Amino acid sequence: MKATSAIAAWSIFFAAAPSLAQNYPEQTVRILVGFSAGTAPDVSGRLLAERLSNAWNKAVVVENITGAGGNIAADRVAKAPPNGYALGMIGNSSLVFSPSLYEKLSFDPLKDFAPISRVFVAANVLVVPAEVPAKTLPELVKLLRAQPGTYAHAGVGTSQHLAAELFKSMTGVDIRPVAYRGTTAMLPDLLAGRVTLSFANVSNVLPPVREGRLRAFAVTSVKRSTAAPELPTMIEQGYADFEAVPWFGLMAPAGTPPAIIARLNRETLKVLAQADVRKKLNDLGLDVIPGTPAEFTQAIEREIPRWAAVIRQAGIKATE
Repeated sequence: MKATSAIAAWSIFFAAAPSLAQNYPEQTVRILVGFSAGTAPDVSGRLLAERLSNAWNKAVVVENITGAGGNIAADRVAKAPPNGYALGMIGNSSLVFSPSLYEKLSFDPLKDFAPISRVFVAANVLVVPAEVPAKTLPELVKLLRAQPGTYAHAGVGTSQHLAAELFKSMTGVDIRPVAYRGTTAMLPDLLAGRVTLSFANVSNVLPPVREGRLRAFAVTSVKRSTAAPELPTMIEQGYADFEAVPWFGLMAPAGTPPAIIARLNRETLKVLAQADVRKKLNDLGLDVIPGTPAEFTQAIEREIPRWAAVIRQAGIKATE
Protein backbone atom coordinates (compact mmCIF):
# COMPACT_ATOMS: atom_id res chain seq x y z
CA MET A 1 0.00 0.00 0.00
CA LYS A 2 2.82 2.42 0.92
CA ALA A 3 4.59 1.81 -2.39
CA THR A 4 1.33 2.35 -4.27
CA SER A 5 0.72 5.61 -2.37
CA ALA A 6 4.24 6.83 -3.11
CA ILE A 7 3.88 6.10 -6.80
CA ALA A 8 0.55 7.88 -6.86
CA ALA A 9 2.04 10.90 -5.11
CA TRP A 10 4.90 11.15 -7.57
CA SER A 11 2.48 10.74 -10.48
CA ILE A 12 0.47 13.68 -9.20
CA PHE A 13 3.67 15.73 -8.77
CA PHE A 14 4.93 15.12 -12.31
CA ALA A 15 1.48 15.70 -13.76
CA ALA A 16 1.34 19.03 -11.94
CA ALA A 17 4.90 20.05 -12.88
CA PRO A 18 4.03 21.74 -16.21
CA SER A 19 1.26 23.82 -14.60
CA LEU A 20 3.64 24.64 -11.73
CA ALA A 21 6.09 26.15 -14.19
CA GLN A 22 3.30 27.87 -16.11
CA ASN A 23 2.11 29.65 -12.96
CA TYR A 24 5.65 30.43 -11.77
CA PRO A 25 6.43 32.89 -10.32
CA GLU A 26 3.56 33.68 -7.98
CA GLN A 27 5.65 35.69 -5.51
CA THR A 28 8.87 37.70 -5.31
CA VAL A 29 11.97 35.99 -6.70
CA ARG A 30 15.30 36.77 -5.02
CA ILE A 31 18.68 36.61 -6.74
CA LEU A 32 21.42 36.34 -4.13
CA VAL A 33 24.76 37.90 -5.06
CA GLY A 34 27.88 37.30 -2.97
CA PHE A 35 29.55 40.58 -3.88
CA SER A 36 28.89 44.26 -3.24
CA ALA A 37 26.82 46.65 -5.35
CA GLY A 38 28.48 47.78 -8.54
CA THR A 39 30.55 44.64 -9.09
CA ALA A 40 30.12 42.57 -12.26
CA PRO A 41 27.91 39.85 -10.69
CA ASP A 42 25.77 42.52 -9.02
CA VAL A 43 25.31 44.55 -12.22
CA SER A 44 24.51 41.46 -14.28
CA GLY A 45 22.18 40.18 -11.58
CA ARG A 46 20.29 43.48 -11.50
CA LEU A 47 19.99 43.56 -15.28
CA LEU A 48 18.59 40.05 -15.23
CA ALA A 49 16.24 40.88 -12.34
CA GLU A 50 14.90 43.96 -14.13
CA ARG A 51 14.19 42.14 -17.40
CA LEU A 52 12.67 39.08 -15.74
CA SER A 53 10.48 41.30 -13.58
CA ASN A 54 9.22 43.11 -16.68
CA ALA A 55 8.56 39.83 -18.48
CA TRP A 56 6.70 38.23 -15.57
CA ASN A 57 5.08 41.31 -14.07
CA LYS A 58 6.36 40.04 -10.72
CA ALA A 59 9.04 41.44 -8.45
CA VAL A 60 12.56 40.06 -8.93
CA VAL A 61 15.08 41.56 -6.50
CA VAL A 62 18.81 41.29 -5.89
CA GLU A 63 20.14 40.70 -2.38
CA ASN A 64 23.84 41.32 -1.74
CA ILE A 65 25.20 38.85 0.82
CA THR A 66 28.95 39.45 0.84
CA GLY A 67 31.79 37.51 2.43
CA ALA A 68 34.14 34.57 1.92
CA GLY A 69 34.58 35.29 -1.79
CA GLY A 70 30.91 34.67 -2.52
CA ASN A 71 30.66 31.45 -0.50
CA ILE A 72 28.22 32.81 2.08
CA ALA A 73 25.68 33.67 -0.62
CA ALA A 74 26.28 30.33 -2.33
CA ASP A 75 25.62 28.52 0.95
CA ARG A 76 22.34 30.44 1.41
CA VAL A 77 21.20 29.38 -2.05
CA ALA A 78 22.18 25.76 -1.45
CA LYS A 79 20.11 25.69 1.76
CA ALA A 80 17.09 27.60 0.44
CA PRO A 81 13.75 25.87 -0.28
CA PRO A 82 13.90 24.36 -3.79
CA ASN A 83 10.92 26.24 -5.14
CA GLY A 84 12.50 28.71 -7.58
CA TYR A 85 12.15 31.75 -5.36
CA ALA A 86 15.74 31.92 -4.13
CA LEU A 87 18.33 31.92 -6.91
CA GLY A 88 22.01 32.79 -6.90
CA MET A 89 24.44 34.54 -9.22
CA ILE A 90 27.35 32.25 -8.36
CA GLY A 91 30.85 32.20 -9.79
CA ASN A 92 33.62 29.72 -10.40
CA SER A 93 35.40 31.05 -7.32
CA SER A 94 32.76 29.22 -5.25
CA LEU A 95 31.88 26.37 -7.59
CA VAL A 96 35.32 25.42 -8.92
CA PHE A 97 38.14 26.93 -6.83
CA SER A 98 36.71 26.73 -3.30
CA PRO A 99 36.52 22.92 -3.09
CA SER A 100 40.33 22.86 -3.32
CA LEU A 101 41.04 26.06 -1.38
CA TYR A 102 39.05 25.17 1.75
CA GLU A 103 39.48 22.08 3.90
CA LYS A 104 35.76 22.19 4.68
CA LEU A 105 33.09 23.69 2.47
CA SER A 106 29.48 24.01 3.63
CA PHE A 107 28.07 23.10 0.21
CA ASP A 108 28.82 20.66 -2.59
CA PRO A 109 29.02 22.45 -5.97
CA LEU A 110 27.81 19.38 -7.85
CA LYS A 111 25.15 18.09 -5.44
CA ASP A 112 23.61 21.14 -3.81
CA PHE A 113 22.66 23.25 -6.83
CA ALA A 114 20.49 23.08 -9.93
CA PRO A 115 22.32 24.99 -12.69
CA ILE A 116 20.21 27.28 -14.90
CA SER A 117 22.68 28.99 -17.24
CA ARG A 118 26.08 30.57 -17.17
CA VAL A 119 25.76 34.33 -17.69
CA PHE A 120 29.11 36.03 -18.31
CA VAL A 121 32.86 35.59 -18.39
CA ALA A 122 35.43 38.36 -17.80
CA ALA A 123 38.85 38.04 -19.37
CA ASN A 124 42.04 38.66 -17.44
CA VAL A 125 44.96 40.26 -19.25
CA LEU A 126 48.67 39.55 -18.82
CA VAL A 127 50.24 43.00 -18.36
CA VAL A 128 53.59 44.46 -17.34
CA PRO A 129 54.68 48.03 -16.55
CA ALA A 130 55.74 49.91 -19.67
CA GLU A 131 59.36 50.03 -18.39
CA VAL A 132 59.74 46.24 -18.60
CA PRO A 133 61.98 45.67 -21.65
CA ALA A 134 60.10 42.63 -22.99
CA LYS A 135 57.98 43.59 -26.01
CA THR A 136 56.57 40.13 -26.79
CA LEU A 137 55.41 37.20 -24.68
CA PRO A 138 58.41 35.00 -25.64
CA GLU A 139 60.70 37.87 -24.64
CA LEU A 140 58.90 38.16 -21.30
CA VAL A 141 59.30 34.45 -20.59
CA LYS A 142 62.99 34.63 -21.49
CA LEU A 143 63.45 37.65 -19.22
CA LEU A 144 61.70 35.99 -16.28
CA ARG A 145 63.77 32.84 -16.65
CA ALA A 146 66.91 34.96 -16.41
CA GLN A 147 65.64 37.42 -13.78
CA PRO A 148 63.07 36.18 -11.23
CA GLY A 149 60.21 38.61 -10.70
CA THR A 150 56.96 39.19 -8.85
CA TYR A 151 53.32 39.13 -9.83
CA ALA A 152 50.46 41.10 -8.32
CA HIS A 153 47.10 39.44 -7.82
CA ALA A 154 43.70 40.55 -6.55
CA GLY A 155 43.44 38.06 -3.69
CA VAL A 156 44.32 34.51 -2.69
CA GLY A 157 42.48 31.97 -4.81
CA THR A 158 41.15 34.47 -7.35
CA SER A 159 41.28 33.72 -11.06
CA GLN A 160 44.08 36.31 -11.36
CA HIS A 161 46.14 34.47 -8.74
CA LEU A 162 45.53 31.09 -10.34
CA ALA A 163 46.23 32.43 -13.84
CA ALA A 164 49.72 33.46 -12.73
CA GLU A 165 50.35 30.08 -11.11
CA LEU A 166 49.19 28.31 -14.28
CA PHE A 167 51.53 30.53 -16.31
CA LYS A 168 54.34 29.76 -13.89
CA SER A 169 53.79 25.99 -14.18
CA MET A 170 53.56 26.08 -17.98
CA THR A 171 56.67 28.22 -18.53
CA GLY A 172 58.94 27.38 -15.61
CA VAL A 173 59.48 31.06 -14.79
CA ASP A 174 60.34 32.16 -11.26
CA ILE A 175 57.72 34.67 -10.11
CA ARG A 176 56.62 35.30 -6.52
CA PRO A 177 53.08 36.36 -5.58
CA VAL A 178 52.22 39.71 -4.03
CA ALA A 179 48.63 39.76 -2.77
CA TYR A 180 46.32 42.77 -2.76
CA ARG A 181 42.69 43.27 -1.85
CA GLY A 182 41.29 43.66 -5.35
CA THR A 183 42.60 44.87 -8.69
CA THR A 184 42.14 48.56 -7.83
CA ALA A 185 44.43 48.19 -4.81
CA MET A 186 47.27 46.67 -6.82
CA LEU A 187 47.20 49.09 -9.76
CA PRO A 188 49.43 51.81 -8.19
CA ASP A 189 52.28 49.33 -7.56
CA LEU A 190 51.83 47.79 -11.00
CA LEU A 191 51.93 51.18 -12.72
CA ALA A 192 54.96 52.23 -10.66
CA GLY A 193 56.87 49.09 -11.61
CA ARG A 194 57.11 47.78 -8.05
CA VAL A 195 55.83 44.42 -9.32
CA THR A 196 56.87 42.73 -12.56
CA LEU A 197 53.55 41.60 -13.97
CA SER A 198 49.93 40.80 -13.31
CA PHE A 199 47.04 38.89 -14.74
CA ALA A 200 44.44 41.60 -14.16
CA ASN A 201 40.81 42.16 -15.02
CA VAL A 202 40.43 43.59 -18.52
CA SER A 203 38.13 46.44 -17.49
CA ASN A 204 40.62 47.66 -14.86
CA VAL A 205 43.81 47.61 -16.92
CA LEU A 206 42.60 48.47 -20.40
CA PRO A 207 42.68 52.26 -19.83
CA PRO A 208 46.35 52.34 -18.70
CA VAL A 209 47.22 49.87 -21.47
CA ARG A 210 45.76 52.20 -24.09
CA GLU A 211 47.51 55.15 -22.43
CA GLY A 212 50.83 53.33 -22.82
CA ARG A 213 51.48 52.98 -19.09
CA LEU A 214 51.07 49.19 -19.16
CA ARG A 215 51.94 46.68 -21.89
CA ALA A 216 49.44 43.89 -22.60
CA PHE A 217 50.40 40.54 -24.12
CA ALA A 218 47.29 38.36 -24.15
CA VAL A 219 43.91 37.63 -22.59
CA THR A 220 43.22 34.50 -20.55
CA SER A 221 39.83 33.64 -22.06
CA VAL A 222 39.28 30.97 -24.70
CA LYS A 223 38.00 33.59 -27.14
CA ARG A 224 39.18 37.15 -27.62
CA SER A 225 37.47 39.67 -25.38
CA THR A 226 34.95 42.04 -26.95
CA ALA A 227 36.50 44.74 -24.75
CA ALA A 228 39.92 44.28 -26.40
CA PRO A 229 39.55 42.29 -29.62
CA GLU A 230 43.04 43.34 -30.71
CA LEU A 231 44.62 41.23 -27.95
CA PRO A 232 45.28 37.56 -28.74
CA THR A 233 44.41 34.79 -26.31
CA MET A 234 47.05 32.88 -24.39
CA ILE A 235 45.98 29.88 -26.47
CA GLU A 236 46.75 31.80 -29.67
CA GLN A 237 50.15 32.62 -28.17
CA GLY A 238 50.96 28.93 -27.95
CA TYR A 239 49.75 28.00 -24.46
CA ALA A 240 47.33 25.15 -25.15
CA ASP A 241 44.12 25.09 -23.08
CA PHE A 242 45.17 28.19 -21.13
CA GLU A 243 41.95 29.55 -19.67
CA ALA A 244 41.87 31.40 -16.35
CA VAL A 245 38.86 33.66 -16.00
CA PRO A 246 36.14 34.60 -13.56
CA TRP A 247 32.70 33.50 -14.74
CA PHE A 248 29.26 33.60 -13.15
CA GLY A 249 25.99 31.81 -13.70
CA LEU A 250 22.47 31.57 -12.36
CA MET A 251 21.80 28.73 -9.92
CA ALA A 252 18.85 27.36 -7.97
CA PRO A 253 18.91 24.95 -5.02
CA ALA A 254 19.10 21.25 -5.86
CA GLY A 255 15.65 19.70 -6.01
CA THR A 256 14.02 22.66 -7.76
CA PRO A 257 11.40 21.19 -10.14
CA PRO A 258 12.90 20.59 -13.61
CA ALA A 259 9.99 22.45 -15.24
CA ILE A 260 10.88 25.60 -13.29
CA ILE A 261 14.58 25.21 -14.15
CA ALA A 262 13.62 24.84 -17.83
CA ARG A 263 11.51 27.99 -17.72
CA LEU A 264 14.22 29.95 -15.93
CA ASN A 265 16.74 28.82 -18.53
CA ARG A 266 14.49 29.90 -21.42
CA GLU A 267 13.75 33.28 -19.86
CA THR A 268 17.41 33.89 -18.95
CA LEU A 269 18.53 33.12 -22.50
CA LYS A 270 15.91 35.52 -23.86
CA VAL A 271 17.30 38.31 -21.65
CA LEU A 272 20.91 37.56 -22.58
CA ALA A 273 19.99 37.65 -26.28
CA GLN A 274 18.76 41.26 -26.03
CA ALA A 275 21.16 43.59 -27.84
CA ASP A 276 21.10 46.32 -25.19
CA VAL A 277 21.79 43.82 -22.40
CA ARG A 278 24.77 42.43 -24.29
CA LYS A 279 26.05 45.96 -24.94
CA LYS A 280 25.77 46.94 -21.28
CA LEU A 281 27.71 43.85 -20.24
CA ASN A 282 30.28 44.21 -23.05
CA ASP A 283 30.88 47.82 -21.99
CA LEU A 284 31.90 46.46 -18.57
CA GLY A 285 34.36 44.04 -20.16
CA LEU A 286 31.99 41.08 -19.78
CA ASP A 287 31.25 38.54 -22.50
CA VAL A 288 27.88 36.76 -22.44
CA ILE A 289 28.07 32.95 -22.28
CA PRO A 290 24.49 31.59 -22.17
CA GLY A 291 23.92 27.87 -22.30
CA THR A 292 21.93 24.90 -21.06
CA PRO A 293 21.86 23.54 -17.50
CA ALA A 294 23.75 20.49 -18.76
CA GLU A 295 26.50 22.66 -20.26
CA PHE A 296 26.77 24.56 -16.98
CA THR A 297 27.17 21.30 -15.06
CA GLN A 298 29.78 20.04 -17.53
CA ALA A 299 31.82 23.21 -17.11
CA ILE A 300 31.96 22.72 -13.33
CA GLU A 301 32.79 19.02 -13.65
CA ARG A 302 35.54 19.77 -16.16
CA GLU A 303 37.15 22.62 -14.24
CA ILE A 304 37.19 21.31 -10.65
CA PRO A 305 39.94 18.67 -11.18
CA ARG A 306 41.90 20.95 -13.51
CA TRP A 307 42.17 23.73 -10.96
CA ALA A 308 42.61 21.32 -8.07
CA ALA A 309 45.90 20.24 -9.66
CA VAL A 310 47.11 23.86 -10.04
CA ILE A 311 46.09 24.78 -6.48
CA ARG A 312 47.71 21.65 -5.04
CA GLN A 313 50.96 22.20 -6.95
CA ALA A 314 51.15 25.83 -5.81
CA GLY A 315 50.21 24.97 -2.21
CA ILE A 316 47.47 27.61 -2.10
CA LYS A 317 45.02 27.74 0.82
CA ALA A 318 42.24 30.22 1.46
CA THR A 319 42.98 32.83 4.10
CA GLU A 320 39.41 33.28 5.32
